Amino acid sequence: MEKIKNNAFVKKVGFNRIVLFIVLLLMYGIFAILSPTFLSYNRILSALNYAYFLGFLALGVTFVIATGGIDFSIGPVMFCAALVGGYLLTIKGVPLLACIIIAILVGTAFGFLNGYLVAYWNLPSFITSMASMMLAKGIGSVFTKTQSVSWPQAVQENGGFRKLVKIMTSNGTQIPTGVLVLIVMSIICAIILNKTKAGRYILCIGSNKEAVRLSGVNVKKWEMLAYVICGTLSGIAAIVYVGAYTTVQPGLGDTFNNEAIASCVMGGTSMSGGIASIGGTFIGVMIISLLQEGILAMGFQKDYQYVITGLIVLVAVYADVRSRRRKN
Repeated sequence: MEKIKNNAFVKKVGFNRIVLFIVLLLMYGIFAILSPTFLSYNRILSALNYAYFLGFLALGVTFVIATGGIDFSIGPVMFCAALVGGYLLTIKGVPLLACIIIAILVGTAFGFLNGYLVAYWNLPSFITSMASMMLAKGIGSVFTKTQSVSWPQAVQENGGFRKLVKIMTSNGTQIPTGVLVLIVMSIICAIILNKTKAGRYILCIGSNKEAVRLSGVNVKKWEMLAYVICGTLSGIAAIVYVGAYTTVQPGLGDTFNNEAIASCVMGGTSMSGGIASIGGTFIGVMIISLLQEGILAMGFQKDYQYVITGLIVLVAVYADVRSRRRKN
């Protein structure tokens, strides 16, 4: 095993990412054997639709977890942003571009709030994000008067934003453009996390916050930035979500928190902070999305996905703890 890990190619790509990719392929093969309908184009499109918005949520929360924090508000924040933007577009007649920007800014505002409370007021990220989760649910419900909101269809006026996620050809075939958008965003996030000063400080804060502070770095600023990035990506996820699913209902989004965090942990991001993998998060998102669609294709309820996802997270966290103990 050590010989494989020390291989030049394995070191460059990452052993954990290679294992995850193999798991992804095995899952696809198993579901294809157990349920022949899983191979249909519509099933693949359905899995990708789920992966788009979940991917943006997972990419954002990767930055927060890298600092050693957590954000349980990302799902409700995504729904709140989609509700506010959709309500202004469909009920108040605000221009589409303005509504998209407002939706993203709603996510950014929640990220700023979480980051400021955690970094400058030293509040626990767990409690802060739980409070923000309730705020997001309440604001979305109050703003829309507890009514669901439906964004325009592709054939309707202002429906052009859906090309961000999928393009319909003349014969009715869907082209999943959202895959390219998610890949591009993943590359950007990887560059920020691994190649910029901000990313290095975010990872260092997760490794040893006090040591970074004593070295003269403005820890509060960089820690807050992680939450702002997370909130902004939650706002973008709102646009991606309505591009795939149209209707948004108030008071939802909780389950997406767990799935996004599970994708990060599964992908090799340490819950203790200091270690994060954008590539691993991307593959983790694909595994969660494939698992969700595969279970449905086999005729089971989605509850089975929660059981399997929970077990996977437990194994990933246990592996992370064991790895840290060996290093120490």
